[in-house]
Amino acid sequence: MSKYELIATTTFGLEAIVKRELIDLGFEITKTDNGKITFLSDELGIVRSNLWLRCADRVLLKVGEFKVETFDELFNQTFDLNWADLITKTGKITVNGKSVKSKLFSISDCQAIVKKAIAEKLKKKYDIVWLPETGEEYTVLISILSDVATLTIDTSGVALHKRGYRQNAIEAPLKETLAAALIMLSYWNPERTLYDVFCGSGTIPIEAAMMGRNIAPGLNRDFASKHWEFISPDIWENEIIRAKSMIKPDLKLRILASDIDQKSIEAAKLNAIAAGVSDTIEFYQSDFMNIDYSEKYAILISNPPYGERLKEGQRLEDIYTFIDRLVNRLGTWSMYILTSYAGFMRLLKRKPDKERKLYNGNIETHYFQFYGPRPPR
Repeated sequence: MSKYELIATTTFGLEAIVKRELIDLGFEITKTDNGKITFLSDELGIVRSNLWLRCADRVLLKVGEFKVETFDELFNQTFDLNWADLITKTGKITVNGKSVKSKLFSISDCQAIVKKAIAEKLKKKYDIVWLPETGEEYTVLISILSDVATLTIDTSGVALHKRGYRQNAIEAPLKETLAAALIMLSYWNPERTLYDVFCGSGTIPIEAAMMGRNIAPGLNRDFASKHWEFISPDIWENEIIRAKSMIKPDLKLRILASDIDQKSIEAAKLNAIAAGVSDTIEFYQSDFMNIDYSEKYAILISNPPYGERLKEGQRLEDIYTFIDRLVNRLGTWSMYILTSYAGFMRLLKRKPDKERKLYNGNIETHYFQFYGPRPPR
């Protein structure tokens, strides 16, 4: 197998989590930057990282990197790269681009030049006069930062947060990759009870159930690289078989998920069925103020409403005042609250043990972490 330089992209603030995921999968990390972790692997690594990464946005295959200040340099150095080792003569090529603090600032011109250079290289390699572009898709990204161009091909296709199970969504849903990160940043493990009292369409409990049962997040979706010629179908088939064999279908979990909105609960149940974890989660309609919080040493991970998601009849200050009471009352619980509501800190009587800035799409949020004691053995 060939060796490739791969880049796992991620939302700002999740780099350390994705790096840990990659290390746990056995990959060699070579570099960590804002929003991306570079690692080395082969065709098997492309498949395995796409199937198993829970918090990354995409996996990119790095084709080349070079200094560039003119369009001629961009064309010539792009042309010199080994595109025909990756792209077939019928491949459909799309070029996206971005440029920051660089002399070549016209994105549309950069995209057109890169596309032309790739096309010319492929025509020369395959001895053809035009590219039919009727085959599998290859999305190329030209990224220029401070006059250094990086050219990659997206191996994922649709972003990795699209697991395939969320067929029913509420307004302003939590991204699956962020939900998985919230769980990884918590003290939850399959032996502890998990509560989500603002479950919406069920993303947090479903992601927890998939983690608990060791279900690969990409098991039920497609990938761009699954259709590429240089990656053998046998690699995909074997890795999918391997992933299925690692599922723990009989593992008992205690996950409770509630929401005040019945439509959200109905959507969450359907999503859990699609994810194959409906038997692990107890969904029910309830105002979070009426939940039975008598259990000890439980974990609460929730994304309460903060304006964009406010239900009719609710007041933000009332919601967050009650959350503050819970934090102070439930001394044996570990509680994790993701919100963009600016008034939460003002209402808190207990300082969080940790606070992280995270992004749900374009919304800046803060993850407040309140640690409880370890349960007795």
